[in-house]
Amino acid sequence: MTLILVVGDMHIPQSAADIPAKFRRLLVPGKINQILCTGNLTDRATYDYLRNITPAVHVARGAFDDRSFPVSHRIEEQGLRLGLVNGHLMVPNGDVDTLAATARLMDVDVLVTGNTHRFEAYEEQGRFFINPGSITGACSALDAQSVPSFVLMEVKLRHVVAYVYQLVNDEVVVDRIEYNKE
Repeated sequence: MTLILVVGDMHIPQSAADIPAKFRRLLVPGKINQILCTGNLTDRATYDYLRNITPAVHVARGAFDDRSFPVSHRIEEQGLRLGLVNGHLMVPNGDVDTLAATARLMDVDVLVTGNTHRFEAYEEQGRFFINPGSITGACSALDAQSVPSFVLMEVKLRHVVAYVYQLVNDEVVVDRIEYNKE
């Protein structure tokens, strides 16, 4: 089994001061195998913080990141092909058909995307789509207020269990969603 932290749209310090303390307490080094970040880290300290959790950090460049990050990643894990993009180059942004076309183009079973600052997870056309939202709760052009969220994925033999963590009324709420590759 592989444990993957899925985060993004942090926008530190432009739109958010930091990752909420209640989330930081959950993200301990040595337990997570790799991190998929949908981009918009915007500062080096946040990237270093993620690398402290695990050195296996994959970042897809967001609209507010420097050019040192690639636009996308494709990773093989436990019999699944995972794709990672920010989403700012997709039109319309967050559109189901656009995301499905991107997943087909990348030839992935699971597509991780960001940029909307809203958590979403669903199955479409036999593929699984995850948007972890904004771990800091940073506002976006579409939404003045965002619920801080991230996803922790257990990946094992073509099976994903995604745990979404959201900070609602200053309490951490966890939901579970599953996907099986046919």
